[in-house]
Parts: sequence; C-alpha cells; structure tokens
Amino acid sequence: MTTTEKTPITVVATINATVEKVWTFWTSPQHITQWNNASDDWHTPKAENDLRKGGNFSTRMEAKDGSFGFDFEGVYTDIKLNELIAYTMGDGRKVHILFESDGNRTTVTETFEAEDTNPVEMQRGGWQAILDNFKKYTENN
Repeated sequence: MTTTEKTPITVVATINATVEKVWTFWTSPQHITQWNNASDDWHTPKAENDLRKGGNFSTRMEAKDGSFGFDFEGVYTDIKLNELIAYTMGDGRKVHILFESDGNRTTVTETFEAEDTNPVEMQRGGWQAILDNFKKYTENN
C-alpha cells in the first residue's frame, strides 16, 4: 500500500473584529457570497452551508465574465463554535481552520493540503488572497 503525503499550506490573517463576528461572517452564506473570491474579476454567486459535524458545504465560484467556474464543496469533520472548523474537500484533501480571539482582534489560521496540479506558491497565493478579502469585508461591514 502506498500513501502520498500532501504538502500542508498555511495562510493567516488577523481581523480587527470579535471572534463572534468573524465566525458569523465566515460561516453564513449571505456573507460568504460577498467575500469568497481571490480577485475582483471573480465572485461567488451561490453558497450553502450545513455547519455541523457530518454537514456539507458548497460554494459556486465563477469568473464574472462567465469564462470559467467551479464548485467548491466538502464535508465537515469537526466544529467547535468560535474556535475550529475542519473539513474534507470533495477530492479528499483536508482543511483545518483555527479562530483565535484576542478581544476585538481575531487571528484566522487556515491550513490545507495542497493539490498536485498547481504550484504550491500559486495555491498559497490564491487562498491568502481569499483570506485577505475576507478580512477586508469583515472589517468594513
């Protein structure tokens, strides 16, 4: 039996907001559709979220010009309110997100297993851009 180790990639942002607000904006579909894109020429027209262990989530990410789009989905493996979200993506890769509160600041640390198609730095850049967009949206709303 052969096992292939996936390369872990970590992205981090500190948001100037309480952990309760950060959690709500991270997990509520009406907010997810507002921040879940890496650049202004992309958007997320649809998001569904059953936030519980064993629950499913799905987002539709599309280029605004209609040239490309994809579904991003998975199953939650662990949820700890205002602290932790863990899930397995549709392709089997695992993601672990920590929410660390420091009063009116919250640090979000997201670690995911890299896929084999794109370079690690490209993947890190894309996920960091989405996290940075989340920070901007949360702090401005």
